[in-house]
Amino acid sequence: MDIMSPDFWAALITIIFIDLVLAGDNAIVIGMAARKLSPEQQKKAIFWGTFGAVAIRILATVLVVELLKIPGLQLVGGLLLVWIAYKLLVSDEGHKDVKAKDNLWAAVQTIVIADAAMGLDNVIAVAGAAHGDLLLVVIGLLVSVPIVVWGSTLFIKIVNRFPPIVYIGSGVLAFTAAKMITHEPFIHDWFANPAVYWAFLIVVIVGVLVAGKLRNARGVIGKPSTSTDHEM
Repeated sequence: MDIMSPDFWAALITIIFIDLVLAGDNAIVIGMAARKLSPEQQKKAIFWGTFGAVAIRILATVLVVELLKIPGLQLVGGLLLVWIAYKLLVSDEGHKDVKAKDNLWAAVQTIVIADAAMGLDNVIAVAGAAHGDLLLVVIGLLVSVPIVVWGSTLFIKIVNRFPPIVYIGSGVLAFTAAKMITHEPFIHDWFANPAVYWAFLIVVIVGVLVAGKLRNARGVIGKPSTSTDHEM
């Protein structure tokens, strides 16, 4: 992909936005693993933990980019990313097992291991958005470093204040997933007609957003009331 082409910059912006949307996991992992350290050690844990996590993530993403060239895996990756886009919208309790550490290198190890375990969503999303361009992968992930270190906590606060931003992020992931599916070689011809192509993209995006909205609505309705009724 030509670095000066609009497609390159559109893909790069998509990758950076994906990193921003999914950076909340990193903030939670870093915060939980390093919260028992002194302020000075917390800075070191954040730096080295993030450095290790990003290095592993770059290697994993490059590997996934190559794997997606195998027939059928782009379809599988796209379907998995549809699920990830949906899960982004619903509440998640996957960070309870991240324990705080009271020494620097144990905290760094926890950050790196936990991020590697929970970073599959980011790896698949970035690999799908890059469409096989390794330069895009590396640039996008390197740009994401300051986002992870300094911007993720701020982004969480913004999302908490403006919840619809999460839906925008989920929509971007769903869009990326749908494009991955349409780029699968053995079904690519099905989407040769632009009307079919765009209809499929819209159906996937709307389907994910509506499913997430309905799931959240059911969750709110299903929560027990905090008020106590007194019998007369």
